[in-house]
Amino acid sequence: MADDDPVSLFVAACTAFGVHVHAIREDQWSLPTPCAEWNVRELVNHVAVEDLWAVELFAGATIESVGSAFDGDRLGGDAVKSWDEAVSGAIYAVGEPGAMTRIVHLSFGDLPGSEYAMQLFADHLVHAWDLATAVSRDPGLDPALVAACRAWFAANEDGYRSAGAIGPRREVSDDAGELAQLLSAFGRTP
Repeated sequence: MADDDPVSLFVAACTAFGVHVHAIREDQWSLPTPCAEWNVRELVNHVAVEDLWAVELFAGATIESVGSAFDGDRLGGDAVKSWDEAVSGAIYAVGEPGAMTRIVHLSFGDLPGSEYAMQLFADHLVHAWDLATAVSRDPGLDPALVAACRAWFAANEDGYRSAGAIGPRREVSDDAGELAQLLSAFGRTP
């Protein structure tokens, strides 16, 4: 995996998130997560919905044309299978020839597919930590993924925060590790 290849980074973050999805026990779906507004099922649903959106947006759809198609619970009776199907579609869409140079129509403007893929990568990676934390598992995040995410996010943190997509930066010591620094930038308490 190249350190800056959006497709490889995205696929690796999906894999990291998916490992934890597949380990969720039946009694863990209603546990709270570090994302105060979501329990485990709602967090997995959020990421699955994001993947469903990615398929449409990489295909040229707009926010308006998709509308409310993915509102609500998209996991149904088999949450793990629904997650697998959603992420498979997103991985295919991101990896299609030309996807990284294609213009994607997002709610805050038009961007190249490579930038959207990096946003998806970051969201999947940080939510992998959220999910692992919620179900008391070691997140097991690859340090190379964490470093790549932190490097990309440094230029995007202010925009995320001003848009209300993340909470306030958490204080960590200067010598805190790469993961702690990334999590604090995303408003998490490591």
